[in-house]
Amino acid sequence: VAISTCPGLYCGRMMVNGSVEGDCGVCPRGERTNLHKVCERCTESPELYDWLYLGFMAMLPLVLHWFFIEWYYRKEEHITAMLECSVSAVVTLLVTEPVGLLSIRSCRVQMLSDWYTMLYNPSPDYVNTLHCTQEAVYPLYTIVLIYYAFCLVLMMLLRPLLVKKIACGLGKSDRFKSIYAALYFFPILTVLQAVGGGLLYYAFPYIILVLSLVTLAVYMSASEIQSFKNLVAKKKRLVVLFSHWLLHAYGIISISRLDKLEQDLPLLALVPGPALFYIATAKFTEPSRILSEGGNGH
Repeated sequence: VAISTCPGLYCGRMMVNGSVEGDCGVCPRGERTNLHKVCERCTESPELYDWLYLGFMAMLPLVLHWFFIEWYYRKEEHITAMLECSVSAVVTLLVTEPVGLLSIRSCRVQMLSDWYTMLYNPSPDYVNTLHCTQEAVYPLYTIVLIYYAFCLVLMMLLRPLLVKKIACGLGKSDRFKSIYAALYFFPILTVLQAVGGGLLYYAFPYIILVLSLVTLAVYMSASEIQSFKNLVAKKKRLVVLFSHWLLHAYGIISISRLDKLEQDLPLLALVPGPALFYIATAKFTEPSRILSEGGNGH
């Protein structure tokens, strides 16, 4: 029973000196065991949900790049950051089996334990431990780490050249602040994937929805947007709004998985809801109005 809980460990039988003994080991990379504990090659294509998960993990570095670029007022670097992440994604797909194609073969994720095979090393005789650490969710675990490595390499190759060209008047420490920030968040993202990859796989649709709602509310509040007139006053506000709407739609599609189009597609009509609700209720939550009404005893 203990052996059967490990998706990366195969167990066969062989005759040794007239007796039957177990022959167990870890499946090679790109394979996982079936119900009969025999290694099988991963030949399936990722499901829509798998691609959405990979898209979410690919968006994290880009969003963080853009955040710190805005934070340090290096707006000329937006396109470069997108180029770095886009090229990294393409190269990652090309080097993943089948090599040279913009497609991947994978093993289907069946349960959360598939992501953490190292926690299921069995001890059949309670003395010797059979190590079954293996990528049972091939390649969803390692492909993200490879992508982050390419992102980091391309950033170190391309970004300094751009920064040196467009920021000649700034000091050296000011020029490369967005790059220094990336050198901090890339190790954090790597540890996050290594430790919490399985949890993120199941939780990322809800993370997208919650974060997009919170950040949209914070942005509209900080920008003092209380009407449609304020919203359309600047192009940047519309860009931010449409970006959040895309994230809302991404989260809804990830949750529904579009299993039943006739039932799931109408859910996309909810995408503008949070922004419309905020604008409709902003006048009732104006701090100055609340304070004045409180002072009048209302």
